Amino acid sequence: MLINIMAAKCIGIEAVPVTVEVDITSGIGVHLVGLADVAVKESLLRTITALQSHGFHIPGKKIVINLAPADMHKNGGGYDLPIALGIIAASGQRALPGLDKYIVMGELGLDGSLREIQGSLPIADLAGSIGKKGCVLPLESAMEATECQGVEIYGAKSLLDVLRILEEQEDYDDLLVWNTDLYKSLLGLGKPERSSSGTDIMDFSEIIGQESAKRGAEIAAAGGHNLMMIGPPGSGKSSLAKAMAGILPPMTREESIVTSKIYSVYGIKGSRIGLIHERPFRSPHYSASLPAIIGGGAGQDIRPGEVTLAHNGILFIDEYGQMPKSVLEALRGPMEDRKVTISRLRSKLEYPSSFMLVAASNPCPCGYYGEGDRCRCTPGQRAGYLAKLSGPIMDRIDLQLWLHPVDTRKLVGRKKGEPGSAVAARVRAARDVQKARFAKEGIFTNAEMGGKLLEKYCHLDGECEELMEKMMEKLSLSARAYTRILKVARTIADLEGAESISPSFLSEAASYRFLDRMDGI
Repeated sequence: MLINIMAAKCIGIEAVPVTVEVDITSGIGVHLVGLADVAVKESLLRTITALQSHGFHIPGKKIVINLAPADMHKNGGGYDLPIALGIIAASGQRALPGLDKYIVMGELGLDGSLREIQGSLPIADLAGSIGKKGCVLPLESAMEATECQGVEIYGAKSLLDVLRILEEQEDYDDLLVWNTDLYKSLLGLGKPERSSSGTDIMDFSEIIGQESAKRGAEIAAAGGHNLMMIGPPGSGKSSLAKAMAGILPPMTREESIVTSKIYSVYGIKGSRIGLIHERPFRSPHYSASLPAIIGGGAGQDIRPGEVTLAHNGILFIDEYGQMPKSVLEALRGPMEDRKVTISRLRSKLEYPSSFMLVAASNPCPCGYYGEGDRCRCTPGQRAGYLAKLSGPIMDRIDLQLWLHPVDTRKLVGRKKGEPGSAVAARVRAARDVQKARFAKEGIFTNAEMGGKLLEKYCHLDGECEELMEKMMEKLSLSARAYTRILKVARTIADLEGAESISPSFLSEAASYRFLDRMDGI
């Protein structure tokens, strides 16, 4: 008897259907085909043991299990559950009339319990798109899909729970994820903890002094711009970067869905229940490898890197000048294209990577250049330290800030500045303006504008054009730097509530590009 069970596989941040076919005929042995990796092949022993623990027998016949399509690699332990259900149904031990109504995925324990799987959110989304009634998932994994609309999401703790759903002989509404005790308890906790960032969020008022740097950080947050901070140790670079996470507005639903899918596929719970609503803050160490930053993997198992995990949020890299040059140069593509394409011999994946790069670096090896006579580095050492920051990289940094140590009197007095809530309100208002402006453009921030949108939304009058010509000649700016200045000026105008770009906005935007003149370092 041939039984078909619908399962799924994640490719990138989307899921595609996988049909698990189970056929029991005369013969001997259990055969698994369909380009399965080691983890899937090992599932046979797990599945057989789990079935026997619940009193099911394994037919003494030939069992053929096919994972279709046959030319697509299958990996992970999520196929345990559909294989077990296929054996039960094909051998006639239970009638499962609901088997073809759901996508079923889950890893089995030896006692028949269900363990979490990766990619639950894309799988639930796939169920609705292909016309399935819903999906049956392990309870913890089903929590990711609680905000999916139009499909029934069931959270099961064991194989017996799944059988109760598919037999359709008794009421099983208690297994709907929204009716489970786990969902109700997590919902009662209120706002989910921020686990996607894994960092403490500082308030802007806790940063003493550095008013000009805070202004630059506010502009960067309002428009989604890349930011570089250079200064000696202890000047507040890391603190300012962490404070920026607290002034970013919550994500829109569209942004939340994409970001949540990334974390679901990666296997990190950005939120214990539902979608991620707070923007990610990723802070990899400067020694991280190229695959860790950009993404990579073997065969079709290509994993997203930090540039993708920071999608719609902040990628903070401290000691930027210490990173390997190959990694620095690899950031150029994602920073410009807002996506990253990872190619292998037989596979190619594209991940979204629209992030704000917030980088911090010392000005020289000892860290004290520009602070009186404290620097002990030679001119050659200073020049070589920032030489890794090539022209193309600097072109993609919208705002460049030089931080100096805080005045001792301000530090001892501990007079707090403007609260972060006030800064966040201005940032959110500017983002709302951009959301309305780009409602039909498929982007969310000024930093994402392309050439055509720049012409449409960054029109300059005669006075502004004259000023830009003078600045381009005096500063020897590239064409890319020109577009970056326009984007930053547009953001400054949004913060000020202005309809058009004025010369003062252009002047302020250009003042944040001192690193283009390397002779100043």
